[in-house]
Parts: sequence; structure tokens; C-alpha cells
Amino acid sequence: MNIIVAGGTGFLGRPLCESFLKDGHRIILLTRRKHEASQLFGGSVIAVEWNGRDPGDWESHLEGADAVINLGGTPIADARWTAHRKRLITTSRIMSTQALAQACSRLAVKPTVFISASGIGYYGARGDQSVDEVSTPGTGFLADLCVQWESAAHGAMSHGMRVVCLRTGMVLGRDGGALPRMTLGFRLYMGGPVMPGTQWISWIHRDDVVGLIQKALTKDTVTGPINAMAPNPVRMTEFCRTLGAVLHRPSWLPVPELMLKLGLGELSSLLTTGQRVVPSAAQHGGYRFHYPDLERALWAIFRLE
Repeated sequence: MNIIVAGGTGFLGRPLCESFLKDGHRIILLTRRKHEASQLFGGSVIAVEWNGRDPGDWESHLEGADAVINLGGTPIADARWTAHRKRLITTSRIMSTQALAQACSRLAVKPTVFISASGIGYYGARGDQSVDEVSTPGTGFLADLCVQWESAAHGAMSHGMRVVCLRTGMVLGRDGGALPRMTLGFRLYMGGPVMPGTQWISWIHRDDVVGLIQKALTKDTVTGPINAMAPNPVRMTEFCRTLGAVLHRPSWLPVPELMLKLGLGELSSLLTTGQRVVPSAAQHGGYRFHYPDLERALWAIFRLE
């Protein structure tokens, strides 16, 4: 297949592109850093410069594409949510998705499938309530963002493309995402849960995100939102207890909510509230998770130690 990937050098995009290359697909990578992207993949992808916003020469590379995958966007958890930061987070996702959908609409022969990242922030804070793909959106910054983000992706649907919105949350991997930050405290014997400790953590091993994207790419019955989450969410206390056990460290030092709010502001809500997300679409579609249980996932990530 000829696959367009935007955001292909990041925590999710890099292993995804590597898996595509291993399977013999041809990858065109839309990137703001063309030289770095070419070096990262050793010249095995076609790196094309774009700014994630404006029309340009990059559009010509969409001719003949079978699929478009957009994983781009300013990192959500790298800085406090100031008004400026929120605008960056929002516009980087909405504008890149719109730019890709609009470029596809101008093609004589359009890609078959348009896959867009989204997030379980769509559901807002739900306490102990289980949510799946048919649940209504919640409230708050992330919920509003995800609604707009998915709406931008749905623009491709009106041009005959199959659209899949991949709702991710805490993606576990050794070299990125939330896990390395959480692990640091445990390695220093200062690990423990973020209070109140009862909030649900919906998580997924990165390999399963790649697997779900591969399935969405090739199975034409997969459409609409997909919760890219493992089938067994856990509470914060259990997550930290399991992480400590895998690292042979205690989980004994709780992090007060007030401390996080003072340090991170509104961003702290990512850790102090949560969602109990069920991957109904993936399970009903027959996807078999490589890592359905947290302990198994963490052992796989840290097994080389």
C-alpha cells in the first residue's frame, strides 16, 4: 500500500512506520523536519516538508495514496495549559486534519481510508461510569478539543473516504509517553499514586495501538471511533502498585492533588481524574490484544532490565 503518515516521527508514529516498512508498504512522511525524518528511517521513507496547515507541494504526494494517517499535534502534557498553549494544542490538531481532508477532496482518485488520532478526553471525567464508543462526549477542554478534532476528520467522509478516529489515552512504552516520568519516582524509591488514588486509568501498550491501526487500515468494516485502550482499566493505586512490583520498588509515597494543581494548574486534571474506557469496537471487531493485562504489559516493557 501507499500510505501517507503525518506525525510519523513521534512516540506512536515511529514504530507504526517501522511496522509498515517491515510489511513492505511505501511510506510518505509529512513532516516539519524533513532532514531529521530521512535520517531517522535511514532513507527508507519519502520525507516531504509541510507545516501542518497550508496547501503546498506536499499535496502532489497524495496522488495514488491508499491511506492517510494523521498522528500530528502539539504535545498535550508537556506544559501548563495557558490560553496560548491551549490554542496551540487545538489548532495544531484541527488545522492539520482539515488540511489533509481538504487536500484529499481535490484528488481525482481519493484514498480509501482516513485515520485520525483522537483521545479518550472526549468522554470527560466520568468517575466510575464505564464508557465506550457510543457514549456521549463530556465537558471540559479535552472533550471540546476531541469533538472538534473528530469533526475535522469527518470532513473526509463526505468525499467518500472511510474515516476512523482512534481515541487513545495513556499509551505505555519505555521511550515516551507518561511511563518514563512515572517510572523516575519509583526508581528513586519515591513512587506512589496520585491522589485520590481511586481514579480510573485507561491504558494500552504501544504495540496494541500499532495493531489497531493496522487492523483499521486493512479491514473495510472498521469505521468511526475506536477506543484504543486495553480491555482492563485499573485504578490509580493498582496501576502504581503493579508498576512498583515490576520495578521491584515500593509504591508508598502518594502525590497530593493540591501539589499537582499548584504545579500544573488545569493540566493536573489529566492525572487526578480519569475515565473507565471499554474498547467495545475493537473487541466486537475481533481484535486480539497482545497485552490485555497491565502486569503483562509492564513486564514486556521492562523485561530487558
